[in-house]
Amino acid sequence: MALNLIMLGPPGAGKGTQAERFARTRGIPKISTGDILRESVQAGTALGQRAKAVMDRGELVSDEIMIGIVKERLDRDDARSGFVLDGFPRTVRQAEALDEIMAARDPLIIVDMVVPHAELVRRLASRMVCADCGANGVPGELECRRCTGKLVQRTDDNDAVVIERLRVYNTSTKPVLDFYRMRPTFRSINGAQPPDRVMADLNAAIEAAGAPVTPRGVRP
Repeated sequence: MALNLIMLGPPGAGKGTQAERFARTRGIPKISTGDILRESVQAGTALGQRAKAVMDRGELVSDEIMIGIVKERLDRDDARSGFVLDGFPRTVRQAEALDEIMAARDPLIIVDMVVPHAELVRRLASRMVCADCGANGVPGELECRRCTGKLVQRTDDNDAVVIERLRVYNTSTKPVLDFYRMRPTFRSINGAQPPDRVMADLNAAIEAAGAPVTPRGVRP
């Protein structure tokens, strides 16, 4: 059975970090919409060229383009045995399209990472990212572990912008959560815990949803 996981959660919940860690230990790709969008633009694919034209005008990439880019990525051989989606779907239209893409594949497991508003504001206001590759930094460190670039504060992480980003997320994502909430494979976990505890709860949630969580190279 393929492990097809969607990680949901507001900015600052830590879903990207947990998604990357989980994907690495399970030997499946972590698919971030930001990464594959940049990849498509750099590769000059038809969809990538369309996305670049939209972004160059300062506009948001449409559902149609994002759905096409995600479909292309999920059709690759390495995603056939499972994947972790981070940043998609963001709208009900995207969620509906993902169901169509997954029609002949194993079920989606959806995990929502829940973190109190005040904790999200605190995390985001103190978050550091790599100036070179954009990876999230480790608290207390000055150098990126991925590429050794300098860690800096994101320009959109001041308090006022953080609060607005969280408001927009709550407004836009609630319909997506409602779309998935009644499914037997939907789970919520507490993302306000230490990272190892969150990972343990993530494993337990996936197992409870009916999917194997055996790490790569370990027999069940």
